[in-house]
Parts: sequence; C-alpha cells; structure tokens
Amino acid sequence: MSDSAKNHGKHLEGKNVIVTGAGRGIGKAVALRCAGEGARVVVCDYGVEQDGSDPTSEIADAVVAEIEAAGGEAVSVAGDISQMAVAENAVNTAVERWGSIDGAVCVAGILRERMLFNMTEEEFDDVVRVHLKGHFTVFRQASAIMRKQETGGSLVAFTSGAHTGSVSQANYAAAKSGIVGLTRSAALGLSRYGVRANSVAPIARTRMSAGVPTALEGMGEPEDVAPMVIYLLSDASKHVTAQMFTVTGNKIAVWNQTVELREMHCDTDMWEVGDIVSRFDEIGIEEHPFMVEVERRRQDAISGNKPNV
Repeated sequence: MSDSAKNHGKHLEGKNVIVTGAGRGIGKAVALRCAGEGARVVVCDYGVEQDGSDPTSEIADAVVAEIEAAGGEAVSVAGDISQMAVAENAVNTAVERWGSIDGAVCVAGILRERMLFNMTEEEFDDVVRVHLKGHFTVFRQASAIMRKQETGGSLVAFTSGAHTGSVSQANYAAAKSGIVGLTRSAALGLSRYGVRANSVAPIARTRMSAGVPTALEGMGEPEDVAPMVIYLLSDASKHVTAQMFTVTGNKIAVWNQTVELREMHCDTDMWEVGDIVSRFDEIGIEEHPFMVEVERRRQDAISGNKPNV
C-alpha cells in the first residue's frame, strides 16, 4: 500500500461520532473530516453569535447539507450543549439512528474577555458553563453508552494552552484547565471499559482567535487540527488515553503529565513558617513560560518600546 493510500483511507468507516460546536471553525472542519473518513456524524451547534445571541439551527443544518452533498451521512442537533437534555438528545440521536456512539468531540465554546478585576459573575459563569459543563454533559451521556459497548469509544476534549493561565481571560483559562482535569479523570475511570479520553489544545484561525489581542505563534487553519482528532477517534489510537496534544499548523506535540518535582521534609510533625523561609530554596519555584513574556511586555510598556506581538 502506498503512503498516500495509508494517509487517505477511511479511518472512521462505520463509526458514529458527535461533534459539538460543529457549525463553524474547528468544529466544522472536524465534522466534515469525520464524514470524509467514513463516519456518520451528529452535528451539534447552537448557532449563536459570539455574544450568545440569535440562536439558529440553520448553522448545523448547513453543515449536514454539506456532508450529505459529498455523499456522507449526518444529522443536526441544535441547542445549548451545557444543558444535559441537549447532550442526551445528541447521544440518543446517534444510538437510535445508527446503533452506537463511538466518538464524541467537544469543540463548542465562547469567549468573554475581561481582566479579572472587571469580570462580571455572568461572564465567568457563561464561559465555564459552555466550555467545561459542555464537556461534562456530552462525556457523561456518551460514556454511559460507550462503557456497555464491546467496542468502547473515544472522547476528545478541546482545551487550550491558556489552561496554564491567561492575562485577560481568567474565566476561559479556568474552564480549559478544568477540561484537562475532567478528561484525565474520564480516562482513569473509563479505561476498564475500553473508553479512552484525550484532549487537544489547538491554535487556529477562528472567530474566537480573531479576538485574541496578541499574535498566536504558528497559527494554522481549522482544517489543520482535524487529522489529529481523526487519529484519536480511530482504532489506531486505542492505546492512547489521558494525553494532551498541541495541534497547530504542521506541528503536533504532547504535553507533560503533572508530577511533583522536588520535595523537602521537616524533622517534626509540622512545619514552622521560619523553617520554610530558611529552607524554601530546597524546592524553589518553576518558571512560568508565559510569565516571562508578561514581564517583557510590562517592561516594554514602561520604556515606551512597541511590544513585539
């Protein structure tokens, strides 16, 4: 078999997959590629504007029409994916129509950019609800079916490099960090049932990234992200779980697992503050890569230099 044939086969032939946020951007690119790789696709999208207004089913319906025009099979589900009933409807639609749910990809998300000290409760709640709870609802409903299937299943989360922190998107960073924890927990709890869970941190040109105030290094297109998602949904990745991958342009990278690095012990049952002060260098700190960049920008602002962004 040629390399071309290996790379362009029907890697998801016969599989049934849910993709949330599938009306635009990365979600749409993933849904179209899933269909192109042989999967039947439940296209989930609330169809709202970036501020959450004007929901419409036409966005999801249009993607279904595009899949069908290319000879694929798909159905749309429009609704707020943070609501359990909407996620249940999406999963049940796949099972009732096609007999199983083999993969679930959660891309749906919103932004409410604001400095922490100016952020409203609603801005925090909305972002966490759509991103984090929107993952929980789908993973909860899909895993309940997947664990009973002989074939198991694959859960694919969408996080972000912002899970390590953000200057002006504390709500988004909190949600994306929560998604990492949720996905790793799903991997640990579901491995005995043949269900795996991984997360992808993409960088691509979308409606959401267009509002980011600084340039994103190596930014690619939504279509660049889809092949890695196909891999994680396919049988070729049955040994891959509890992992997080960056996907941007022509780069794919795996993140480290969070572990303790250094430790120190006291000779008594409890530490005294003074002892910590005198011995703190034994454990020290770990430099935050983005904190270096934040400090550089601050110094540029003080000196009047134009930031290199």
